[in-house]
Amino acid sequence: MNQDSPGGHQGAGMRPVDVQQIGGELAIKWEDGSESFIALETLRRACPCAGCMGERDIMGQLHKGPAQPLAARSFQLARLEMVGSYAVQPTWADGHRSGLFSFDYLRRLAG
Repeated sequence: MNQDSPGGHQGAGMRPVDVQQIGGELAIKWEDGSESFIALETLRRACPCAGCMGERDIMGQLHKGPAQPLAARSFQLARLEMVGSYAVQPTWADGHRSGLFSFDYLRRLAG
């Protein structure tokens, strides 16, 4: 097993060898040869940042601001950056860019 992230292990095949936008989807080719496709709208709606998902306090209570309306630009991918060897960070056309999507989270989103 590779130790790719602090505090965790990722099994073989969990790292992408290629990630790119194809039409309205994010296409990911994994080390194990499998491929995943995630609709950009699904990706944006699943943004794991604290602003989108909220954050828990020390007592475990979830604090979340009011839902922000998402326009068509919210689902347009402007840029995608690799973050270390564990995640990707999309920048959306509306300027949102605080979500870090771990490779494991991307696999789960792709189902």
